[in-house]
Amino acid sequence: MGKCKFNENWLFSQEFSPWLKPVPGNIYEARCILCRKSFKLGTMGIKAVESHMRSAKHKASKSGYRETAGISQFCSTLVSATPPRPSPASTTAAEAPDLRLITGGTPTIKAEKEMADHARAVAKEAVLKPSCALPENMPKIRGYDFNQGVDLRAVLNSYLTTGFQASSLALAIQEINRMIEKRLEPVEVEEVNESEESCGSSHKSGCTIFLGYTSNLISSGVRESIRYLAEHKMVDVIVTTAGGIEEDLIKCLAHTYLGDFSLCGKELRLQGINRIGNLLVPNDNYCKFEDWLMPILDQMVLEQKTEGIRWTPSKFIHRLGKEINNTDSVYYWAYKNNIPVFSPALTDGSLGDMIYFHSFKNPGLVLDIVEDIRRMNGMAIFAKKTGMIILGGGLVKHHIANANLMRNGADYSVFVNTGQEFDGSDSGARPDEAISWGKIRADAKPVKVYADASLVFPLIVAETFALHADKLTAGQKAV
Repeated sequence: MGKCKFNENWLFSQEFSPWLKPVPGNIYEARCILCRKSFKLGTMGIKAVESHMRSAKHKASKSGYRETAGISQFCSTLVSATPPRPSPASTTAAEAPDLRLITGGTPTIKAEKEMADHARAVAKEAVLKPSCALPENMPKIRGYDFNQGVDLRAVLNSYLTTGFQASSLALAIQEINRMIEKRLEPVEVEEVNESEESCGSSHKSGCTIFLGYTSNLISSGVRESIRYLAEHKMVDVIVTTAGGIEEDLIKCLAHTYLGDFSLCGKELRLQGINRIGNLLVPNDNYCKFEDWLMPILDQMVLEQKTEGIRWTPSKFIHRLGKEINNTDSVYYWAYKNNIPVFSPALTDGSLGDMIYFHSFKNPGLVLDIVEDIRRMNGMAIFAKKTGMIILGGGLVKHHIANANLMRNGADYSVFVNTGQEFDGSDSGARPDEAISWGKIRADAKPVKVYADASLVFPLIVAETFALHADKLTAGQKAV
């Protein structure tokens, strides 16, 4: 038997740690394993323990004394406010070594080996946890190999197995191609009824595609991708904000320029330059827009009074597309192809400013949003299938989704935005939240791509609508 000696390098047994308990004043109560004597450990703890170990009662208990790995199994504790930590949940007292070194001390070779073996066993169990078998048909991650040359289509095709938002983009492309495939399915003439025609839909397809986007995308070069879709009548319904209308028309009158995100707002204001991110729009552009728009508003008021025309935002936009008469314009092509464009907040922008100024000069213009909501909701209700492609958030996202609620949800959905759901906003909400409202069907496979639409939407168009352009435009009359 080794000598039962107390020193500053206190040791305690995991097995007997329950005998340890704190008492008021940062003092711990300990109990000797051998003789079960309890005593308090404070500033005089060392002397108390040494005195106990020399006592006759303690020595008389040596017949029951155990020594493991050559180190005394005397149960004591740190004189501190920190209680001992429990052993890992996966390790029982019987599996663990008898002793844990708390501070300092030099264990024997045998003790050191036992502790090392235990540490290795616990770590191995945690790190090398067995895996369940994954399905054989699960995609394996692999990116594009540029040793095969520069092939941008092949690069995009590799996105599905690249991971992260690249895979989300690939899934979005697949979802839109499913919309297109369904849209191309023939529809019997008798399936079109009077109710549908009253909604203003001049085209019946296997899938009615709703396209929504925020104004910044028209300000950017994404405008040309959107114009391509309208030009070739590849979508059925457009929803945007006031800025999404006016920025397209203004670009037909004057240019937007590339600047920088860091340009000083104060300096730009002094120069009469408006900044949209890293885009610059001279304020003169809006002056030109006013000069172009005011005569049109005068004519609309006249027609309202003399012909009884009830203007709606969609009819107003249709008229603007006709008046701009410019093939660069999204709304020129929407007018030519009779694609309805809905903008329930049409006054929230420069258009609203112009309508406001005009109301003093020639009051009386009325825009009826009720007729528009009936028309848009009706198009969703009577559609055979519906697909939503929504770039950005806010009004356009919810307006399209809410129309699809009327038919118990869209069949296909793709969202592209950078919004997060954690503030409870509709803009950042994941598609699953829309399913809970009935805006997307429960059996649908919606996709959200967390990305700037200016990066990914032209790529989406390239791999979807442009790829199937021949089929989508077959039978269309040349404009």
